[in-house]
Amino acid sequence: MDSDGGDPACWLNSVCAECGRVREHPESAACEHCGALVDDGPRFVAGPASGPTRDRDQDGRARNARPRDGLGRPLPYGAPGVERQPEGVVRTPEASLAEAQRLLDDGLPFHAHEVLEDAWKSAPEPEQGLWRGLAQLAVGLTHAARGNTAGAAALLRRGAQNIAPYRDERPHGVDVDGLGAWAEDLADEVRSDLAAITPKLVRP
Repeated sequence: MDSDGGDPACWLNSVCAECGRVREHPESAACEHCGALVDDGPRFVAGPASGPTRDRDQDGRARNARPRDGLGRPLPYGAPGVERQPEGVVRTPEASLAEAQRLLDDGLPFHAHEVLEDAWKSAPEPEQGLWRGLAQLAVGLTHAARGNTAGAAALLRRGAQNIAPYRDERPHGVDVDGLGAWAEDLADEVRSDLAAITPKLVRP
């Protein structure tokens, strides 16, 4: 799977929390560079005798069934968690930005990432890089809030690079210049105070 997109957890797993390097195989349960185990690697539930099957949602799509906390960290099965965003929702660009901003303002960047990833999957091809980059910025913010400074810096810079080509167009009012500067500044000096570092997606 491409480490630039796919399953909602993929970007969170694309940077090793131990060594800080971008992983070439984020679907594996351990970093190929340093061997550190990933706390949100592939999870399986007991299946038929032919072999294990992956957790799946009610529509049959592969989706980790473990509950998560407000920053998307997996909790033990059966523990109370924060409800995740519904997957595969098609929204207008304006609705996607508004919902993502609400979640960011509520201190839920992981959930904002899921909204922005849905927007990326349903966007016309010319805009897909913009939405991918915005989702990566939300994941970078998630890493920062989790205290993973290496992962935060890597994803923030990658997100800034992906939105940069839209600087002149500013589709849907997205503050590309402001977000790029915010991401680069935060990558240089990663902080974990969500209230202080939450970005505004659209320029007033």
